[in-house]
Amino acid sequence: MQTTERLEIIGRNMNMNIESVQSASMAGKRERAFELSLPARVTGLDAVGRKFEECTEICSISAQEASFRLQTRLMIGSKVLLNLDIPRTIILEKPLRLLLSGTVVFVKSEDSRGRKQYLAARLDRGYKLQSNS
Repeated sequence: MQTTERLEIIGRNMNMNIESVQSASMAGKRERAFELSLPARVTGLDAVGRKFEECTEICSISAQEASFRLQTRLMIGSKVLLNLDIPRTIILEKPLRLLLSGTVVFVKSEDSRGRKQYLAARLDRGYKLQSNS
């Protein structure tokens, strides 16, 4: 094999490696999360399998994930339903209710007694918007 052919093969391999690294880093990018405080009602089954409903506020939300705090104990893998009240704004003529579902993917106890948990839920793709007036 001649030196020129070897250099071409090495060059092609380097380009393929660069492209695969770029596509991997693009795939690893997360959507932008908005840190805001929206009133929410969370429902589902708690750590021992009992139905619960708790009012709280969303800490941050993106198209993929929402984070919030609860006193109700949940486990990773728990399914939750989130009802978010979106207030009227200059752009939004009437308040809306956004209904989302998801699965808890992160749980952290926030105090020494474990009374309050910080949770993150991976959101399902489907959602419903309802008028909240």
